[in-house]
Amino acid sequence: MTLGVAVVGAGYWGPNLVRNFSASDEWDLRWVCDLDEGRARKAVGRYSTIGVTTDFDRVLDDPAVHAVAVATPASTHFDVTAAVLDSGRHALVEKPLASTVAEAEKLVDLADERGLVLMCDHTYCYTPAVRKIRELVAADQLGEIQYLDSVRINLGLVQRDIDVVWDLAPHDLSIWDVVLPPDRKPTAVSAFGADPVGAGRSCVAYLTLPLEGGGIAHAHVNWLSPTKIRTMIVGGSKKMLVWDDLSTTQRISLYDKGVELSASMAPAARADTLISYRLGEMVAPALTEREALGSMVAEFAAAVRERRPALTDGRSGLRVIHALQAASESIAAGGAVVQLESVRKGI
Repeated sequence: MTLGVAVVGAGYWGPNLVRNFSASDEWDLRWVCDLDEGRARKAVGRYSTIGVTTDFDRVLDDPAVHAVAVATPASTHFDVTAAVLDSGRHALVEKPLASTVAEAEKLVDLADERGLVLMCDHTYCYTPAVRKIRELVAADQLGEIQYLDSVRINLGLVQRDIDVVWDLAPHDLSIWDVVLPPDRKPTAVSAFGADPVGAGRSCVAYLTLPLEGGGIAHAHVNWLSPTKIRTMIVGGSKKMLVWDDLSTTQRISLYDKGVELSASMAPAARADTLISYRLGEMVAPALTEREALGSMVAEFAAAVRERRPALTDGRSGLRVIHALQAASESIAAGGAVVQLESVRKGI
């Protein structure tokens, strides 16, 4: 039996969800809801039999709707998602999960109380590249993770209700959340942001996050770059990996390179230790190409059917919100280090 689903929000991201739910054999897309009926009709297509409405209650009154995908503006995610969960439906939420930690915690608790699946549409986590990185890290192919360095920059889109950190950084934070081992998660955030064009919010930002057990993660996000760059470097004690998401021929490069110190030297004498460099070969792992959103809606269906947490479940989204809120606090405090409450709470 297919699962009935509705998409709420037909703006920038909603049509992508409509297309992938429509193409899935697991889902029966019954409704597209948007305040602009014309926009919703455009998303479903001229000759579609999918229901179109501006009335959210009409969606929730349909007993054949088992789940709702929320693609409304970020500031409305909490209210819309809470209504979905209150109605007994499973919820898929576009990033970010909510606007504050308190809101995200309420959504996670509500889903737990109702026995429902709450999933975040952290799309990058379902790309073939990130799946391969996760596989390599889990198989200890890279060794101990020493650092992650991400650049996510482009010209626009300057958002009206969130800054560049809340717009772009969730991608990197969510990727790190699914890729890093449980004992290597970020523990704190130090962030700097700037608004050089007077947009009223940070348009350029730098986030630095120390990792549990040593190591560091860094993200550069920018709405004002003349070029679009989407790269991430994962440095390990055995091998190093470079992911270029915009490359059409070689998205992942795995380098057998590194820096090694003499293990026999005492720590006090390390300053005089001879450093050796490992300069091995580079390989490009083969990737099975599939649209990330297709994999994401398949994971949502599997989580609903199996009554299990999705790869990017509500708690994953909550950890990302903890990091985003801490980054905002750090920016407001001039880059001060803010500890992540998610670590203290064991989320």
